[in-house]
Formats: sequence, structure tokens, C-alpha cells
Amino acid sequence: MEYDNSNSGLLARNQRRETEKHPEFTGSINIEGREYWLSAWVREGKAGGRLEGQRFFSLAVKPKDAQPAPKAVVAQPEFDDDVPF
Repeated sequence: MEYDNSNSGLLARNQRRETEKHPEFTGSINIEGREYWLSAWVREGKAGGRLEGQRFFSLAVKPKDAQPAPKAVVAQPEFDDDVPF
């Protein structure tokens, strides 16, 4: 019988982390048969907040089959080259 890895995933320490914005942990997860990239950062709850003083993971999920976002096209205003003086 083949192992079914649906609705499971893994995280491992990010060995290629170069800046504070890069995730501390990376991995992948399968949700209902669809594959996603998983990123995690370790955070600490802010004073006065629900998680004050507690450490937790902040997560981001991105579909593995996602296409890169198209570059935005900015409309250029039309200029009248005729100078009235």
C-alpha cells in the first residue's frame, strides 16, 4: 500500500536565509491534493495583545503551480507637443 501524504506537510530551518525578511523555516504542504510552498517566521506576541510574551509561528502559503504576477502596465498621459508661446 502506498503512503498517502494528503493533508500533511513539513517545515525545516531555512539554510539559505540572508535577511530578516526571509522566512526562518520553509517547506511544503499538501491540502486536499494540492501542493503549496510553506514559509514560517518565529514571532513574539506584543505587549497587551492576546499572545503577549508568547512565541508563535507566522505562516505564509503559496500554491506551487502559481504563475508569476504579470507586470503592471502604467498608462502614460498624452502630451500635446504644441507649445502656445
